[in-house]
Amino acid sequence: MPLPRNAIQNLTSDQHGGIDYARLRAEGIAPDEILDFSVNSNPFGPHPAVREALARSDIARYPDPEAGLLRERLAALCGLPPAQVLVTNGTAQAIWLVALAYLDPGDAVLIVGPTFGEYRVASQLMAAAVHILFAPEEQRFYPDVVEIADWISVHRPRLVWLCNPNNPTGVYLGRKAILSILTACQTAGSMLVVDEAYMNFTDKPWDSVPLLESGHLLLLRSMTKDFALAGLRLGYVLGPEEGIRALRRVQPPWSVNAAAQAAGLAALDHLEEYREAWSVLHRLTEDLRAAFTRLGQMALPTTVNFFLVRTGDGDGTREALMRHRILVRSCRSFGLPAHIRIGTRRPEENRRLMEVMERLAQEGFSWPSPDAAG
Repeated sequence: MPLPRNAIQNLTSDQHGGIDYARLRAEGIAPDEILDFSVNSNPFGPHPAVREALARSDIARYPDPEAGLLRERLAALCGLPPAQVLVTNGTAQAIWLVALAYLDPGDAVLIVGPTFGEYRVASQLMAAAVHILFAPEEQRFYPDVVEIADWISVHRPRLVWLCNPNNPTGVYLGRKAILSILTACQTAGSMLVVDEAYMNFTDKPWDSVPLLESGHLLLLRSMTKDFALAGLRLGYVLGPEEGIRALRRVQPPWSVNAAAQAAGLAALDHLEEYREAWSVLHRLTEDLRAAFTRLGQMALPTTVNFFLVRTGDGDGTREALMRHRILVRSCRSFGLPAHIRIGTRRPEENRRLMEVMERLAQEGFSWPSPDAAG
């Protein structure tokens, strides 16, 4: 039997949050029994109008291959012509399209970590040479922008991957920091890819769209998490027209199905209601993080709807909570084996999590002191 490409044979897939359905089936546990804090989605669910739009969508007909109506709505929302927008099957597809369109074997790629693993996977799939600049915990995972810019200037990578706000750290770089990195990319002839999947969860987002004029920037955005459409997969890319044309050429036909397109349009009709939900979620996140701190846990500051907790043993904490039907994200795959990531849920669910955390402490579960970092 012919072997696949070397890049695929040597590829290690990334680990993601969410329910392990195979494990639940093996253990006889129904998915509804699990309280899932391992994902970073809007816990309030989609607007009722979205479900109505789904019921009306014509699934017997091929969808618009360009998602034309949704593309036009997103373009108008961002103040761009439709030619600078590409609708995708979630942000994950956008990441893979960028790698497919821009990377040749041996190209240098820079990833600002710790961060989402699909940047590495997509780059290695194209046999690129991946380099990671890992922000240190003692700096609360805030990246060294000067170091990044200097690295770009010296090594001239083909792509620079940056998640902003970052998953899993919750760090959100401001315009000045991004502009510094983008300027280095312009000088080096590199493309900066900024994943803004969590931007709507921040309380003070800044407008990055004007930076597209540089011609060296692609912005990846999601409607999966903030609009609670994880089961449908929906995202989009903003970029220069030439860049969007390149991504469209490598995108599989009919990538965005009719149901996802209908849901996206309905969600945008109720943008203000979603914004109110995101604001509530931001306050709930601060309350939950404060509850961890009162319990003596090192819960790191965040700008979004999730945060890191240093428990000393992420895998062990995950399994201890799983015995109580609560799922959190072990951060070993991010290179942070001592941490878990908590995605904020509704108030009653957050209270349940803290009740179990307190119970574990009473049962003698070992937690490190807050000064154990570094």
